[in-house]
Formats: sequence, structure tokens, C-alpha cells
Amino acid sequence: MRAWIDGQLLRDATAPAVRVTDHGLTVGDGVFEAIKVVDGQPFALTRHLERLARSAAGLGLPDVDDQAVRRGVGAVLEGTPLPLGRLRITYTGGQAPLGSGRGDAAPTLIVVADAMDTWPETTAVVTVPWPRNERGALAGLKTTSYAENVVALAHAHERGASEAVFANLAGNLCEGTGTNVFYVVDGELRTPTLASGCLAGVTRALVLEWHGGREVDEPIETVDRASEVFVVSTTRDIQGVRRWDDRELPAPGPVTREVAETWRRREPELLGA
Repeated sequence: MRAWIDGQLLRDATAPAVRVTDHGLTVGDGVFEAIKVVDGQPFALTRHLERLARSAAGLGLPDVDDQAVRRGVGAVLEGTPLPLGRLRITYTGGQAPLGSGRGDAAPTLIVVADAMDTWPETTAVVTVPWPRNERGALAGLKTTSYAENVVALAHAHERGASEAVFANLAGNLCEGTGTNVFYVVDGELRTPTLASGCLAGVTRALVLEWHGGREVDEPIETVDRASEVFVVSTTRDIQGVRRWDDRELPAPGPVTREVAETWRRREPELLGA
């Protein structure tokens, strides 16, 4: 693992580096991006940095210095053999008083690179009893306020699944803790719209661009009629769902395989871009 913080590459990536009064640490006032690295090259870096900027603006943080982030990315990847890995870019409100109010300090910018294992081709997911709030202030933003996801994912792990899926307050399918959900009904590939409160996933957008599919908001129970389901994310790519709660599904199904093949063919286009 290599880490860079506010312009400095750390000699020991595990050493203390963030002050105890950093607002990202005390109240979760921050945004982040996770980016896949293939053969030392970040995948779709520009798209991720654009989303980082949108999340920061949505949280009311100062503008992200795009060039500073890129310098940090270059610093942690330089001279590091990383056949498969991930970058974690974190941008917080910086030092602040102990409370919800922000201080006047500069933001904190952290870039970390580490190796990553390949996800299995298929997985199991469970529906959690807690809804996403599609009308909340943080809806659609990739913030560091992830405690809700931690609880949901622990719920999934207790039930032998690797992902938890949320409905929203309207009862419509929304998203996983770190994934977007695609499903096939009557031969049509579907996924929730961004109005559902789901994150505007980079992988989600690329699947829609490269393969196509219909964005639609409908009750989460609609997936009971799905002939196949897959989840997508920066680290999972395209992962078939073999079990949703107690229902077994064919995985990967024919549409899932087709999307995954398109992904493998086109992924090199965005390495380093």
C-alpha cells in the first residue's frame, strides 16, 4: 500500500497522518472515489474525478483541485507493480471544531493505492429492511458517511451474501451498498434511474453506453420476475447474482454474459483515461 496526503508521499502508509479534528473523521464530512487499477493504469480516471467534483459540490466543499489529485495518483502508482489494484481518493472538510459546523481550514486530500483481489463471477445478495432516502441531502453523492452501508453489509454477510440491496422510500429498487443493480424482465435489461437515489455509478453509465438498457423506477418486488440479475461496480465489474434472498437465479445468465464480454472488450479504451 502507498499513501499520499496533501502533497506528500508517506514513507509508511499505515502511520498516523490525519489530525483527530479532521471533519471527515469526526462527522463524515467528506467525499471519495474508488478506482480500479489494471497493470498500473487507473481505469476511467477522468470520469471518477468528475464525479468526485460533483459529490464535493453537492456537499458544499471547496472545488477539488483536479491537478493535485492527479499528482497524488501519479505519486502512489509510480514505480509500483500493480497488476490489479484500487485507488482510494478521499477529500474532506479538513480540520474543524468538534461538531457539525465546518472550520476555515483547507480541505484534506488523500490518495491511497493498494492491491486488490478479483471478485468471483457470481454472488448472492439480500434485501435489507432499511430504505434509502431518495429525497435526502446526500442522495446520489459518494460521501464518506457510510455507516448505513456498514450495517447493511454486515446484515448481508450474516446471511451468506456479499451485497445488500436497498429499496427507497417509494418502495422502488434503488441500489446496493457499493453497487448498481441490473435485471432482465421479459428479455429487457433494466436498471433504476438516478432519481431513485442510487449513485451515478461509472460502471453503470458505461454498461448503458456500451450495451444499452432501460432506466426505470419500479417496485423492488419486480425483481421477483427477473430471469437474471447482475450487480456492477468499479471493483466487481459485471457480477452475476446467483441468489437473491431465498430465490436461486441462473448466473451468469445470457444477458449478463453478453454485457461482461462487451466490458472485457472495451475496458482497455479507458485505461489511463
